[in-house]
Amino acid sequence: MPGQVTVPVVLVTGFLGAGKTTFINDLLARADGRKIASIVNDFGSINIDAALLESRTDEVIGLRNGCICCSLQGDLLRTMKTVLGKSAPDLIVIEASGIADPAGVVQGLMDPVLFRAAALDSVICLVDVEDVLGDPARWNDPLWQAQVRGSDLIQLSKVTPGDARLSEVETRLAAMGRKPVFGLDGSAAEIGDLIGATVTRQSGAPSARTTQSRFATVEWTCPGAVSLPRFQGVIQTLAPKLLRAKGFLTLREKPGQTLLFQMVGRRASLVPATQDLPGCSLVLIGEAEGFEPNAALRLLDALRAG
Repeated sequence: MPGQVTVPVVLVTGFLGAGKTTFINDLLARADGRKIASIVNDFGSINIDAALLESRTDEVIGLRNGCICCSLQGDLLRTMKTVLGKSAPDLIVIEASGIADPAGVVQGLMDPVLFRAAALDSVICLVDVEDVLGDPARWNDPLWQAQVRGSDLIQLSKVTPGDARLSEVETRLAAMGRKPVFGLDGSAAEIGDLIGATVTRQSGAPSARTTQSRFATVEWTCPGAVSLPRFQGVIQTLAPKLLRAKGFLTLREKPGQTLLFQMVGRRASLVPATQDLPGCSLVLIGEAEGFEPNAALRLLDALRAG
């Protein structure tokens, strides 16, 4: 692999909707002249997160149809080699899927040939404060725990500065051995906080647990615009079973405008997108035990009718 300088790698992990893409976008905005390549893994063939990052950097590669903690590990290594072969980035940032245990990604990055050219500097986990305060069961979620424990640094997201409950979050994370914690005051970790002190890692790190069977996903596209009231009705029907929803919409009520739809739990937003994309593209994710993809598709397909 060409090049004598080892490129630092930062892995960004965190549960569904924790704010990983927002964090990376902010990181890219504060690049200060650094050339940053981003590798994004979304669960499914519609890679919304890659589209959200493309306005920030020319070097965005989306990995599709799985999670890089397991089935796409080979694709991750090939992608890394491609990035290093065609350019000389100052930093590579990898965004793991919200259903990924980072242990498998770390293991893949320990490839001895790859490690000489691109070394994993840090794993940073986004912890959604609204989520852990609003849903105490999250602290006992095995996947969430694996993401937190598999990280070197914690970045809090969706913080209300001055919230007295933040000390409880910090204390509980400290009890899990997680320090340092960034963002107690609403700020974000700087690039300098993430690189420059590579953690010593074992090449024999444990393999990641496969988590896809826990989740069910729906990918839906429509070539035209849909009705806003009817779309809202569909989402309200599906919301109790959804963990995450995101995508791009065009609405009959707002012709010629692309909107970004985001939903985490019961919190939803619909804002103008920075891209001009035709039609609609949505990804919905829920717990497989309660979320029925075929029923969701039938509701969404009915939107085509008008």
